[in-house]
Amino acid sequence: MPTGGRARNYIEKMISPERAAELRNEGWKWADLHVHTTCSFDVMPAEELKPENLYQKALDMGLDFITFTDHDTVEAYEALGWERERLVTGVEMTVYDPERVGHTVHVNVFDFDREEFIELREITKGEQIMENFLGYLRKHDLPFLYNHPLWADFHQEPDPETVMELARLFPVLEYNMHELKLKNELTLALAEKFGKGVAATTDTHTGKLGEAYTLAEGESFREFFGNIEKGRNYIVTEDLTREFLIAEMNDWIDLIFEKSPTKEKKSFLTGIKPIDTLVKFSTNGILNVSPRLNRTTVNLLYLISKSGLPASLYLHSEESLAKEMQENMKRGIRLGKQK
Repeated sequence: MPTGGRARNYIEKMISPERAAELRNEGWKWADLHVHTTCSFDVMPAEELKPENLYQKALDMGLDFITFTDHDTVEAYEALGWERERLVTGVEMTVYDPERVGHTVHVNVFDFDREEFIELREITKGEQIMENFLGYLRKHDLPFLYNHPLWADFHQEPDPETVMELARLFPVLEYNMHELKLKNELTLALAEKFGKGVAATTDTHTGKLGEAYTLAEGESFREFFGNIEKGRNYIVTEDLTREFLIAEMNDWIDLIFEKSPTKEKKSFLTGIKPIDTLVKFSTNGILNVSPRLNRTTVNLLYLISKSGLPASLYLHSEESLAKEMQENMKRGIRLGKQK
């Protein structure tokens, strides 16, 4: 039986869904700590993705702690109410500190109240100083984690040394279902190097909550997260593969054309280029003129998606960037040892 203690090899924390089910039967709690609703700017306005429906889905699935981490907003909690069964407040904060970091960083924060959120938003929208933001989180004893550490916004590149320095400052790093396996492996390596906790999440924008998740003991969310910080947890993971990306693209096509009212279609960037291309094309006003043109477009997009070509091209590009990052991180670690 696993002890839940901090493993020297973080790969040991990765367990199968079958083993996870056994642990849950023994009283271990499980949660997906990165889920988006229609309150996020980059989620299509489909009925099934509204906070109330995702909340009910999470209850039906038996998640022990339910949190929604929309981008820089708590609209989901204003809609649901701030106190519901198993509900834990959450938000994905965007922090752009151009002087000290140089690229956009996403941070999930949990178990805060409305006033604390307002104060956090003032820091991220105003002074934009990472040190002050993290200082506030520590001062107020708020649980937080470093989302997809090797990710950067468009036209930005994360500096390996900066990523490593940031990893030192966070209690928990994220193993993200929408990242390549190599990127997630590098995140595990960072966690192991600096003795940080690891949480597996879906970062879902299409309602696939709970396909990756974290297990730990704890009667309260604070106890649960505290055990993650201490490395007393396990994760059930998924990685971005060709098959996964094809399925995700098909889900987006379905959401855009079949499940989202035409008048509410959004224009946004997801960070996954093949999806962004089809979103930009599908939200073009021309497609709303003719239902026949719309249906032809849907069929064509499905055909292109199922061919696997966009997925393969994107993954090849991401893998090249991940390998470059891996070499740069290795070089940074060697230089650090020499110092």
